[in-house]
Amino acid sequence: MAAEIVNPRSDSSTGRGTDQEGGGAPLDSFDSFDPAFALHRGGKMAVQATVPVRDKDDLSLAYTPGVAKVCSAIAERPELVHDYTWKSSVVAVVTDGTAVLGLGDIGPEASLPVMEGKAILFKQFGGVDAVPIALDCTGVDEIIETVVRLAPSFGGVNLEDISAPRCFEIERRLQERLDIPVFHDDQHGTAVVTLAALRNAARLTGRTLGELRAVISGAGAAGVAIAKFLLEAGLGDVAVADRKGIVSADRDDLTPVKRELATLTNKAGLSGSLESALAGADVFIGVSGGTVPEPAVASMAEGAFVFAMANPNPEVHPDVAHKYAAVVATGRSDYPNQINNVLAFPGIFAGALQVRASRITEGMKIAAAEALAAVVGDDLAADYVIPSPFDERVAPAVTAAVAAAARAEGVARR
Repeated sequence: MAAEIVNPRSDSSTGRGTDQEGGGAPLDSFDSFDPAFALHRGGKMAVQATVPVRDKDDLSLAYTPGVAKVCSAIAERPELVHDYTWKSSVVAVVTDGTAVLGLGDIGPEASLPVMEGKAILFKQFGGVDAVPIALDCTGVDEIIETVVRLAPSFGGVNLEDISAPRCFEIERRLQERLDIPVFHDDQHGTAVVTLAALRNAARLTGRTLGELRAVISGAGAAGVAIAKFLLEAGLGDVAVADRKGIVSADRDDLTPVKRELATLTNKAGLSGSLESALAGADVFIGVSGGTVPEPAVASMAEGAFVFAMANPNPEVHPDVAHKYAAVVATGRSDYPNQINNVLAFPGIFAGALQVRASRITEGMKIAAAEALAAVVGDDLAADYVIPSPFDERVAPAVTAAVAAAARAEGVARR
């Protein structure tokens, strides 16, 4: 069966025409003034059979008695599950609803529209079926045990909107216990697309990653992952700032995650505020939702890059950024150079599933970033350092690169 990209509109028989007990406006009234409610009514996805069940012969093959032969074969040779079920083409999109978009801890039910959205993006942009799973638990051990027990049904797990620092431990421990890809998109998808855009920005201005010093605003899931990934890819130096300033070894208020980050970053030995760190910096990367004063942006090096990715309000408004920066990117679709995770995660999972990878490695992520950057090619310009999510070349390029990297790194199983 496959997750179909449709919007099955509900009718009066569903009982969804009015709000639940306890008052509130009738749900129909939402549709009348906001098209988002109209689009979401009834959900954004459905399940569709991929084989016909037209008569008793079809039924006897799709279900009993025919299905028993397949079950028995898989019981004897467990690896056949990849060939005779949907396991190798479906991803679980798992959340606990604690860090949903910019909304925060809104709970599992309220997270479902986002998880459904993620699932249809998997299908639309990567040809990968995905199932949204919102968990009614927030304990690290509970989440891990639940996902481990669900894993036999899936070829991969995409962790989504789980708050930091819990998300780091959850991903790490699941990767240790499962032999399928486990990928926290808030961390790694963001990092992959950021690296692709940064590579092209550097190429446009005749520089290498090793010549650049970056400052990241935000030390949550995305900020930590971006910092580590950029250093892995060869960035010269990066300092990360949280609400209290630069994450540095001389601070005594750091979490274990930030203490580790302090040992990996900030070769320049900076301390103090984000604004002070921006003086002379080549790159600003915003994943915090804060606001950076214009004088701090003006203090950056000539030919700087400003990637202000908070949504809906970038840390630096593009009009301000363009006064001082050679390349400006945001997380918004209404400005050029959108840093959008949908450029990465569908192709990364498609490539991993294609070769039945046991995990997603750093090499596979770097290959994805390089392939994504290469799509821009000779069309590179200040307002085009990253392709559009609707560029049909993106997913095939990322998929092929990730599959090849998986084989090269020895994690492919076919």
